[in-house]
Amino acid sequence: MAKSERVPYTDEELRESFVDGPVELNSTVTLAEYDPGWPARFEREAARIRAALGDQVVELEHVGSTSVPGLCAKPVIDIMLVVPDSSDEPRYLPALEAAGYQLRVREPDWEEHRCLRGPDDDVNLHVYSPGSREIERYRLFRQRLREHPEERELYAATKRELAARTWRYMQNYADAKNEVIDAIIARARAAQGT
Repeated sequence: MAKSERVPYTDEELRESFVDGPVELNSTVTLAEYDPGWPARFEREAARIRAALGDQVVELEHVGSTSVPGLCAKPVIDIMLVVPDSSDEPRYLPALEAAGYQLRVREPDWEEHRCLRGPDDDVNLHVYSPGSREIERYRLFRQRLREHPEERELYAATKRELAARTWRYMQNYADAKNEVIDAIIARARAAQGT
């Protein structure tokens, strides 16, 4: 789940957003060193998603830390899927569920974001509509980390420091990274002159 450029989630917001309630972690976060097999795992899932949705796939990209060579990450593949209207769940959700995905997060008040877990439980499928601000953010962040080793190292160091803490929910860990993520994206935008 992503909630960038916003304040961290409250427990109430987590209960409202998670379809079956948030799963408590009450632990540290396990990070893995970069695995060159992660892109192949993305391609496997991309093929499954395209087979399930056909021409409903507007865009489909590998995002998140596993999409950045050399970056440590939770060994979970994050995928950004853009469909014609992410709020129109009956149009795409049954096909994804038939392919083994499970809806975990529904955020109608924030970019109409939906997040599904993959059939192998190592995939987060983030669903958006065309024009969502998150599409640009994912791309800017990924590209900045790929092209700027100092940014990648800053982010990795931040992740390692935060991962060593105990978190009630995984989302709390994700929220704690927002400050450094927003700063990296701001530098990417400044470099582009946007």
